[in-house]
Amino acid sequence: MQKMIIKTFKLLTALILCVFLFSCGAAKVDKNTSWEVKFLDEYIIPANQEFENTKIGGLSDLDYDGKFFYTICDLPSSPRVYKFHILLNQQKIDTVIFDEVIKINRKSKLAKTKFWDSEGLIYDQKNHNFIISSEGSIKKNKNPFIAVVNTEGDFLEAYKIPEYFKANAEKGLRNNGVFEGLSKSYDKKGIWAATELPMKRDGGKVKLYKTKSPIRVTYFDENLKVDKQCSYTLDRLRKIPLLPFGWSGVSAILTYDDHKFLFLERSFSAGYGSRGNRVRLFDVNAEKATNTLEIDKIKGKIHKEVIPAEKNLIFDFNQIKSKLTNRIIDNLEGIAFGPTLPNGNQSLLVISDNNFSSWTPQLNQIILLELIKK
Repeated sequence: MQKMIIKTFKLLTALILCVFLFSCGAAKVDKNTSWEVKFLDEYIIPANQEFENTKIGGLSDLDYDGKFFYTICDLPSSPRVYKFHILLNQQKIDTVIFDEVIKINRKSKLAKTKFWDSEGLIYDQKNHNFIISSEGSIKKNKNPFIAVVNTEGDFLEAYKIPEYFKANAEKGLRNNGVFEGLSKSYDKKGIWAATELPMKRDGGKVKLYKTKSPIRVTYFDENLKVDKQCSYTLDRLRKIPLLPFGWSGVSAILTYDDHKFLFLERSFSAGYGSRGNRVRLFDVNAEKATNTLEIDKIKGKIHKEVIPAEKNLIFDFNQIKSKLTNRIIDNLEGIAFGPTLPNGNQSLLVISDNNFSSWTPQLNQIILLELIKK
């Protein structure tokens, strides 16, 4: 009996140690990176704040036109774009002021058949339109889509997506794992769209150990047609789930050069309440990546026939959690370059989706970072 107690104690000690090792501390930033990232400030939009008879929340993705910021609410029953501006003072966020809400007209012929789980947003300054990506609903057989919407909220036209991105494709997309990341190309002629999770035919979901779990990052040209694509492999889970649920995927992308990006990887481990998120920022180079557009199945081909985009960790948000409200790194879903800082460096802003606090208390969180080019 005593030996059994000792053995059980050792197993529990080992488990606690594993939880500690996986859950605490930030991941090590790669030395050979193009950027150094510094935390400057955090701002919380009140959970009960309303604007023009809408409750502010569900904020997914972020864009900036040099004066105004834009974010999209992912509520399927009431998709809408918010236009707002952020006042900075001494590298701090002084205030956030909302200027306009653009409600998507879901009653039009083109829009009414769509399922608006809107996750990606671009403000097209040249044409004064919005480009919006939606995950659709795979479990309801509703296709994901990328749409052009005018500043009055009217659906104008849709991008042409590959057949394997359709909801009924065999071993295709995972529900809630589709077009999460969206960014204008560096030359402003096209767009890049990233799936959040791997397609079933391409690989499994991430685990605590390293897996080959590739997502697809697709380029659409100025004619709204698919042109090329690369793969990007997800990092492993960094926090042991205390309940049987954990996942990780790409929640936002941002181009900064030709075939060069910043990727926001977000994971969630159940059992920690509002502290279950781990979010990291990667510098991504797709110059040497294999074009996977015509490759029907990537599984088993990574680092063989398929070379994925190169990635380097430049920032782990876990390293700043002690400086954040309630030590919470929330559901970060959008990134955008902001105004140039007084010292000449580039600012980067990150925004979270509070899910309208449907499960645990969450925050409408905006984080201000400084990017220092090495």
